[in-house]
Amino acid sequence: NCTSLTSFTIPDGVTSMEKGAFYGCSGLTSIIIPDGITSIGSGTFTRTNIKYEHIEDGLNYLISRTGQSAYLIDGRDANGSVSIPTLVNGASVSLIAGRAFQNCTSLTSITIPDGVTSIGEGAFFRCDSLTSITIPNSVTSIGTGAFGDCNNLTSITIPNSVKTIGGAAFANCTSLKSIAIPDGVTSIEGSAFRGCTSLTSITIPDSVTIIGDFAFISCTSLTSITIPDGV
Repeated sequence: NCTSLTSFTIPDGVTSMEKGAFYGCSGLTSIIIPDGITSIGSGTFTRTNIKYEHIEDGLNYLISRTGQSAYLIDGRDANGSVSIPTLVNGASVSLIAGRAFQNCTSLTSITIPDGVTSIGEGAFFRCDSLTSITIPNSVTSIGTGAFGDCNNLTSITIPNSVKTIGGAAFANCTSLKSIAIPDGVTSIEGSAFRGCTSLTSITIPDSVTIIGDFAFISCTSLTSITIPDGV
């Protein structure tokens, strides 16, 4: 709510922008972001007047100061089957910001390119028409609530590169019937699969050491599960 702020430069070395960082900065029109940002939280630019540096197919990007990295900030106008490009204006797309596609009810499928390392919290929250998604091997984290309430999502393949499945990441995905968690995941956070009422099978690898509170609560079709010794 710093309404007098008009421009902002983030210095090199900063890697994370927490949710709501610039929320309500209605005078903010310009921001300079460095390379190396690995996460941008939900609502970071809500109620600002940031001018996106590239807009294509309903996807809005900010590009880093050097032009090497592109950050997908807002995709709520996307429609149908969408493939996020590998490069935008010569910059590599490296992350999907928190809540980027929230409530995008016209999105049916999405392909994420190699090079994206992070899917932000609530990135696809309540995308009711989303039925399938392709996640590349470059992604290391799936944020809190990333696919929450995607009630038509029937299948998803999680790559071996993912280390953490965030809290409520797949909560209330009522059409999801099975999921294989790959070797390399060490943590399944709280409520990760809460309310997945169609889930009948899940494979948990030996790499998992933590299963959070209520991870499988209300999974009424799940009849058996094997928990590895390392948990």
